[in-house]
Amino acid sequence: MAEHIIKFDIASEPVSVPTGTMISEAAEKAGIEINQPCGGQGRCGRCAVQVTNGDENIRRRSTLRLSAEDVKSGYALACQSVIEGDVEITIPPQEKIERRLTTDRTVGKVEIPAGYDPEKGQTLRRVALSLSPPSMDDQTDDWSRLKTALRKETGITELEASLACMKKIGRILREDDWKVTATLNSKRWDCPDCPAQLLALDSGHIPEDDPLWGVAIDIGTTTVSVWMVDLLTGEVKAQAAEYNQQISRGEDVISRIIVAGKEGGSEKMRDLVVDTINELLQRASKRVKATPNKIMKATISGNSTMMHLLLGIPASSIRLSPFVTAVNHIPTLDAIAVGLILHPQAIVDCLPGVASYVGADISAGVLSSGMTDSEDITLFLDVGTNGEMVLGSKDWLVTCACSAGPAFEGAGVLHGMRATKGAIEEVWVNAETYEPNFRVIGNTKAKGLCGSGLISLLAEMFLAGVINKGGKVNLKLATERTREGEHGGEYVIAWADETSAGKDIVITNVDIDNLLRAKAAIYAGFAVLAENVGVTLDMATQVLVGGSFGKYINVEKAIEIGLLPDLPWERFHFLGNTSVMGSYQALLDHEARDRITEIAASMTYIELSADNKFYDAFMSAMFLPHTDMTLFPSVAKMLEEK
Repeated sequence: MAEHIIKFDIASEPVSVPTGTMISEAAEKAGIEINQPCGGQGRCGRCAVQVTNGDENIRRRSTLRLSAEDVKSGYALACQSVIEGDVEITIPPQEKIERRLTTDRTVGKVEIPAGYDPEKGQTLRRVALSLSPPSMDDQTDDWSRLKTALRKETGITELEASLACMKKIGRILREDDWKVTATLNSKRWDCPDCPAQLLALDSGHIPEDDPLWGVAIDIGTTTVSVWMVDLLTGEVKAQAAEYNQQISRGEDVISRIIVAGKEGGSEKMRDLVVDTINELLQRASKRVKATPNKIMKATISGNSTMMHLLLGIPASSIRLSPFVTAVNHIPTLDAIAVGLILHPQAIVDCLPGVASYVGADISAGVLSSGMTDSEDITLFLDVGTNGEMVLGSKDWLVTCACSAGPAFEGAGVLHGMRATKGAIEEVWVNAETYEPNFRVIGNTKAKGLCGSGLISLLAEMFLAGVINKGGKVNLKLATERTREGEHGGEYVIAWADETSAGKDIVITNVDIDNLLRAKAAIYAGFAVLAENVGVTLDMATQVLVGGSFGKYINVEKAIEIGLLPDLPWERFHFLGNTSVMGSYQALLDHEARDRITEIAASMTYIELSADNKFYDAFMSAMFLPHTDMTLFPSVAKMLEEK
């Protein structure tokens, strides 16, 4: 097969690739990371590059989201363009993520669970020992000598240790005149016959007030969060958060599963998330003047796909009928097996999930939200690319998940973007002139629209009459803001001179349709849950919203478009990252950890793809705010007044 020379403007050396190689593959060979938020499926258009020489040697399989002018200028989608000759390629600046409001440095006040007692709730214990040295009269082996000392001190009769730990015992015992500190793990310290595990043996006696470190980790599809905790006091000493590096290979779980299924894909996806976590462990440890290898325990929450990709477990069955995971309850592992830079024998506890699309993030979130402590009906939502929801009380729980897609995170929208500098985050539209006003993150020129901006814009356009109930732009209005574009009807939010790229920022009929599908899937999900258990949504005394989704959205606007049920605003409570909070509670207390297992086992999972009610509910919710206006009385009243 013929070889071709590919020159990238930002690469130090050209690379040679055979005919049929994708531009994205050639870039990777050259050591260049090209963002592919859709997982290389050619749907998002964000991997566009410019062929500056040899355009005739590129075969474009798809030009989706590229205009005719773009193609004429040599632009091509890196994931959909095949190399058939020598070419020179310019890589546009890749989108950099700048956090708008970050939890990275500020711990905030995390309340330690009332009555926390490490002697009762904590599985880890540190024990100082002074052993008698061997002699010609006492030739007891080192391991037996250690077990005897631990039995006298703690009452433990059964002790286990890894081979790696066993190899170090002799040296450590002799380093400080047979004075050592053992770090042990046991779920039942009140049961002498229950086995304990020796995790670490340190020479000398560690001061009692030295922190015993643990971490609570939440692997989100978008963001990974780490809380570093002193297990002796229960106090969160540091937090660190960063975008999941897997985003470069797909913004949603389906895209990532597809990438992981390709040759070498599973290892790549695993490396990306492990690197993200390890970077955060370094960052958090530095802030408390510790090192990651002093961390002895980790609890991890995340959706089912994230858990599978972390451990390199094939995830393909998650997206294929009948949609089952390889494992929902992952056995306890050690850090060295997972690839985390904790103490090599540190306990790694992956919390249990429920089903393919209801994972440990929801099990942990339900615990930390407190919804199982109340007799009142509660709706719990964790909305991201995958909308997960739970309806119930202390006596019953039903759950489902819907594929909302990444539209409200800016993907699948022509000028959509994440909540970074330059993103329009809120919009107001004058109902008489149809002129918009907007607020931009960073007080700079507009670059695009983030999720909160899209929700706000959709509501404002609907109430101002710029779009109808079906989301179609009204091209007959007396304004230049509405026009026929390359993708059909569109509305101009910002003119070219108001933008950083010097091009108009618009929202198109296609964009609006994608947003309507996302909001319809979410609303239909909790509507079907309610119908299946014979209740109505207005019976929910509270709606608890977890995750980053709830941080920035305007409840009023979300109701106006039919994304959230039309309930009094005081019933809505935004809880932040309930997943990492649940992981933190499980880290501290084995009873909370057991409760998460019970919650996961008690949830009745409804597979929406097999429920005909979902399709009907989805189609009814594909309008603004809904085909049945009696479900949205406040919006109906507003429209009537206007």
